[in-house]
Amino acid sequence: MTPSFAFALRRRMLVAGIAAAVVLALVTALVLVATGPSTGRIGPAAVAGSVLEDLASAEAKAKEKDGRFGSLWLRGSDRTLEARGHAIAADAVDDARAIECGTGWLAGVRVEGRVFLRSSSESSAAEEDSSKVALPDCITAEARDALLADLGVERKWSVPDASRFGAPTSDPAYRPAYHLTPEQRWMNDPQRPFFLDGLWHYYYLYNSDYPEGNGTEWFHATSTDLVHWKNEGVAIQKYKNGLGDIETGTAVVDTEGTAGFGKGAVIAILTQQHDGVQRQSLFYSTDKGYSFKSFEQNPVMNNPGQEHWRDPRIVRDEANNQWVMLLAEGHKLGFYTSTNLKDWKYASSFERSNLGILECPDFYQMDVDGDPAKRTWVLAASANGASEGRTTGLAYWTGSWDGKSFKPADDQHQWLDAGPDFYATVTWDDPRLTDGQRKASRHAVGWMNNWAYARELPTDGWFGADSVVRDLRLVSDAGRATLTSTPTAALRSLEGQPQKLAPRNLTSDPGEPWPVPASGAYKFDVELEAARSNSSEARVLLQSGDHTYATVGYDFKNGQAFIARDGDAVAKGGGAKGSAKKAAVDDTYRQIRSAKSPADAGKVKLTIYVDRSSVEVFVNDGKQTLTALTFPQAGEQQIRAEAPRDSVTIKAATITPLATIRQR
Repeated sequence: MTPSFAFALRRRMLVAGIAAAVVLALVTALVLVATGPSTGRIGPAAVAGSVLEDLASAEAKAKEKDGRFGSLWLRGSDRTLEARGHAIAADAVDDARAIECGTGWLAGVRVEGRVFLRSSSESSAAEEDSSKVALPDCITAEARDALLADLGVERKWSVPDASRFGAPTSDPAYRPAYHLTPEQRWMNDPQRPFFLDGLWHYYYLYNSDYPEGNGTEWFHATSTDLVHWKNEGVAIQKYKNGLGDIETGTAVVDTEGTAGFGKGAVIAILTQQHDGVQRQSLFYSTDKGYSFKSFEQNPVMNNPGQEHWRDPRIVRDEANNQWVMLLAEGHKLGFYTSTNLKDWKYASSFERSNLGILECPDFYQMDVDGDPAKRTWVLAASANGASEGRTTGLAYWTGSWDGKSFKPADDQHQWLDAGPDFYATVTWDDPRLTDGQRKASRHAVGWMNNWAYARELPTDGWFGADSVVRDLRLVSDAGRATLTSTPTAALRSLEGQPQKLAPRNLTSDPGEPWPVPASGAYKFDVELEAARSNSSEARVLLQSGDHTYATVGYDFKNGQAFIARDGDAVAKGGGAKGSAKKAAVDDTYRQIRSAKSPADAGKVKLTIYVDRSSVEVFVNDGKQTLTALTFPQAGEQQIRAEAPRDSVTIKAATITPLATIRQR
């Protein structure tokens, strides 16, 4: 190599090195501008963009390989996208979630508390402002918001007007502030809601003649959020077609017009009872569920000679292109199938002899831990738990369905709620969500009452109430698929300014009370910690006029929450007005109810929804629930707390007022 050539080569290498350094500096500068020049690290936006690019690549590979996009949830257990596409390099993010709808997808990642989105309709951008993300036609804003909620983004709600938090000026006794009740007379069984043209349509059994006369009909209410309700009047009247009153059943939107009343007709199949004989009748609506006509050839199912033959639950079984009906037939549930909602063929039965007379069955699919690979069927029925030391409630099983029969994964049933007043429960999903989202979560509501004493309660002019709407998930618990319940998110639209309470060591002396809203409607969140879990017990005392009318507590030794109401007006003999049985309410009412839910490292969380005649307790983020009516005596309401054997600390507590859903 000549000296001149060597010098020229060194000069070219120096120039190239300078150029590379300049390029590296420019790239670094761009990254720092986007992500934080003071630290030199890659910031949340850049991390999110990289992971979302990897997600987009996996979605493209999944579509090419299987002809389908995939879903993903790192915090859950859904790895469908990785199985169809490729593994996602997501170690740098807190969580990642992807949903798909057949022709498109939407994905989000959470990094350092910030959430970024990208969809199949975007070329590359990772957007932190969710409103700027273009959605595929098949993914709705509701599906996007549900994905954001899964990633920990809470919807912002406007604080209700101050007038909605005041004490009631009319019906000052026990009418709830935020639970659905009839304006007058009687309500019982809920009927499963459906969504149509922007509204939830809900019906409940209503007796306009109570207490003088008998017979129920379907009362109609609509809602945009499953919290605020508009009364629409009676939709199906009793005693009009000669087959008796109108009892429990199911309304479905017949999207394809399989019943012959047109596409989109609302079909209600329900029990009618005449002279003690139960039959199934069909009613149809061509005005979106506001009014119904009786099918001329009713009943569509004639009683084969059974005493108990009622409460049809209708389910669409897409995998087998059929409708499925469940009937409550005493100690068993009957399965029937149909292609047109009129002609029904017996398929099989499911029998249990230790749960009393089964009523109000339910049947649906859910994904365990939100994983489509673990999709299962849930069979449920309202039942009697007396043989287990319980009262009535909702029993359920998980298992498989082959189009004709249900096979439980475990013969032992579970209970959805451990309280005394959660019955005739219905569940439903949201058709605005993707299929995976619909199988990951669904809503539920129950009749907040108990036939043992429903007619002996001190309400005036109205009788009966529903629970708040809850959101269910099916999760793995010690290897068993188990339903959990949390209050539906829209309940936060009722919340006023929360009051945080100072931590406190509890003793046998309840000490000074905490005042509660004058309306008697609030939420109490409390986190308890026990120093000695083998003997500790904490009690939250709900009081009126310095008198404890209900107690919500946790027994650390036995790992269970409990509720007692033996000090309220009904337990003390204040039964229904005008009743000769004021002091003789069924003893079922006075019994303490409990639910197993182990503490986590000595800590337990209770969320207690208190309304003017009810308490709903959610234990450890809804792993267990306890629902109970309770009727405080007159006087100023307050909360105290105690630990009879000391050694329990309130780590955190908050009282949040809840607004009324009614005009005052």
